[in-house]
Amino acid sequence: MKFEQAHQQFIRSHLDRRTGERRGRLERGHRHGEKLFLQNIWWLLKGNFVGLHPEYEIIDWRGKSYFADFAYILKGGLKFIFEIKGYNTHVKEMDRQGFANECKRELFLKGLGFHLISFAYDDVEQQPELLHALLRMVLSRYEGMPMTSESLSFAENEITRLALSMSLSLRPIDITQQLKMNYRRAYGLLQDLCDKGWFRPIRGEDSQRITRYELIRNVIG
Repeated sequence: MKFEQAHQQFIRSHLDRRTGERRGRLERGHRHGEKLFLQNIWWLLKGNFVGLHPEYEIIDWRGKSYFADFAYILKGGLKFIFEIKGYNTHVKEMDRQGFANECKRELFLKGLGFHLISFAYDDVEQQPELLHALLRMVLSRYEGMPMTSESLSFAENEITRLALSMSLSLRPIDITQQLKMNYRRAYGLLQDLCDKGWFRPIRGEDSQRITRYELIRNVIG
């Protein structure tokens, strides 16, 4: 299923379950920035919207409704709030009282057990690959990603560390240049790491040629 169709079904399913202001808020609040986050980052990260709730209502410390852009709720009680923040509405046009309320709101959400993650709209639009990599790093700490019992060699550990420094993906040529090893060995080590479940190959736009390798597990040690 393509993004547009999945997105329409996602929003419709939540609209059908809501009434009153909760429904109205979703109709009014889910706009370009929120959709861009889903398309540029979330869809590429997950390929689905399971556990994600748009315009999620929380009653704040004053007894007033606050609607987060997205809540992501996992089994076991883990909860995240994702906010897409434009410069004008969240910084440029905010007065001192608004800033103070923003800080209290973030503290209140932490008290409720939410992990709050904010994204600048400009980054969602212009640097989605970096946000995709950083968000995946965060979520991988909590989503129970299985770790191998096999120990990695020194060279394999160095490759995983290099990938972390390069936003989690690299090419064999990056290994040859940074770690001073020949291309054949670099390529072979990447294949071994893929077989062990540490990396996955990323194909180019033609879906034929592998252009990069992406780190999908955290480094041990």
